[in-house]
Amino acid sequence: MFTGLVESKVILSESIDIGPSKRLVFDLGNLPSSPGKPICRGDSIALSGCCLTVVEIDGALCHFELGSETLSKTNFGRLSPGQAVNCERSLRAGDRLGGHFVTGHIDGLGLLRQVRTEGQWRFYQFTAPIDLLRQMAPKGSITVDGVSLTLVEADDEHFSVALIPHTLEVTTLGNLQTGHAVHLETDILAKYIARQLQARG
Repeated sequence: MFTGLVESKVILSESIDIGPSKRLVFDLGNLPSSPGKPICRGDSIALSGCCLTVVEIDGALCHFELGSETLSKTNFGRLSPGQAVNCERSLRAGDRLGGHFVTGHIDGLGLLRQVRTEGQWRFYQFTAPIDLLRQMAPKGSITVDGVSLTLVEADDEHFSVALIPHTLEVTTLGNLQTGHAVHLETDILAKYIARQLQARG
């Protein structure tokens, strides 16, 4: 479980094809020090909002294996060495919850359609699959590339979010350009409500 509060941007060091799967190696050396919370093999780490398991550690380099299902739901297959992703370690009991509950399970991809700037703020408008859009509501929560954000608008065609200067600086969202694809995870409560409505026909 995560919060959507990004700890750091980390760099992809290597991408290795293993049949239909991939092994991605990220340099996690610039994560903030956290006493009593070292990264260990088997740990869950959210990278651009996707929960991945550390399978090998070599100094600051952490290895992650991605199967075909994960690659089909994410843009990791197009990620190149040198590119940055947002990184967050999993919650511990007693940790502060500053964002919202994020599972790290990517629901699908959104596409940045429009950018509007107001002073130091930016408003992003995204398109997304209709089933995901119907799990969004104004003032509700959405996770975009691992970042917990508040929805400004949401309808059957698009959704929008407002980004403060701090978010633009410390996450990869500040580098987004129109046409870029992003990982989306809708709020878990919206998923349960949608499932109940489906069950009732």
